[in-house]
Amino acid sequence: MAKQQKLTEEDDALLAALGIEVQAKRTAKYSPREERIIAGFEEIQKFVEEHGRLPEHGENKDIFERLFAVRLEQICKQEECRELLRDLDHQNLLNGNFKPVADVPDDINDDELLAQLGVPEIEENSITNLKHVKPRVEKKAAEEIANRTRCEDFENFKPLFVAVKKDIDIGFRKTIRFRKDAGFTKTSLKKAQFIIVGGQIAYISEIGETFKAPNGEEDARLRVIYANGTESNILLRSLIRAMYKDETSRFITDSDSGPLFSGENSKDDLESGIIYVLRSLADHPTIKENQAIVHKIGVTGGAVEKRLSNAKNDPTFLMADVEIVATYKLANINRTKLENIIHKFFQAAKLDIEIVDRFGKPVRVREWFLVPLFIIDEMVEKIKDGTISEYYYDPASANFKRVNS
Repeated sequence: MAKQQKLTEEDDALLAALGIEVQAKRTAKYSPREERIIAGFEEIQKFVEEHGRLPEHGENKDIFERLFAVRLEQICKQEECRELLRDLDHQNLLNGNFKPVADVPDDINDDELLAQLGVPEIEENSITNLKHVKPRVEKKAAEEIANRTRCEDFENFKPLFVAVKKDIDIGFRKTIRFRKDAGFTKTSLKKAQFIIVGGQIAYISEIGETFKAPNGEEDARLRVIYANGTESNILLRSLIRAMYKDETSRFITDSDSGPLFSGENSKDDLESGIIYVLRSLADHPTIKENQAIVHKIGVTGGAVEKRLSNAKNDPTFLMADVEIVATYKLANINRTKLENIIHKFFQAAKLDIEIVDRFGKPVRVREWFLVPLFIIDEMVEKIKDGTISEYYYDPASANFKRVNS
């Protein structure tokens, strides 16, 4: 047994001398909650390793970076989390001693880089001097991951990213988790497809000629544009491999109106549905002052009048009578999905008001918007012809504007 232990120590020492990190297997048993905390922290560590900095807040940051920033803040606030992760925190993220990686010029030579890092100069005749020999793993990574460069014609692609984000927001597109169980070689990507990889929305702009990879699989060179204004000239198999390794990678579905107006029924579909527009007769000062443009917009599968029978006692209707000012009948719609799309479309014009219900409890109402009736008419027409995702509503001008304008 002692001999076996000695051999293990020698092996570890040899691996360490070769620059290979030896990690002991984690033997501790964690609760499901602790496992989730550890997994979440490891995602943050991966981000820091790839970007050389801590995740940050800000509207210009992608959603995953903002998520990591919030998660790190919450972890640092909780002693229980800090204690759990203390031994795993090799980057000093929890104690505030993390040091960002300094920017290094691309043309810096090995000796200058070593000097900046505080590593003493190695004699040229030393048999341990392997600075010009890259490990196979490093070579393979360099071959598989293409460097991103600035996209010179990004202005041509920017409207596409704005539109796809709008489509996702209003429900015309969905993001689908990358299915690893489908098999790496079975995954396929196509031209003009949107995906999410590395926390960025990416657009496959071009696919080159197909050729046979060394493993016999078909491959091709792609031009991929990213939402942050960069692009990469990457192999198809390399991009799929990157998605396979990225736990947060997702596909973005094609833009279509789905079951809203299709000929196929889902469990939530009805033969017909009605978009209704109501005007309130409440005495509330804000309502009376803006009565001409304060409207409730909803979708129902039955008679609208039936929903209004108890309006005076329902905070949904502002505890007052209402009148029907417009209805629009549509065939074969998914009521819930359609209503969500309408409410998200007019989100910027949502009425923010609080009323008191019949029990004296304050209630903040929903589904009421400061929108002229003619705008609602036009919105319905754009839903019917399938162009609603190309526009957004601007309350300041009380008009529609194109997403890419």
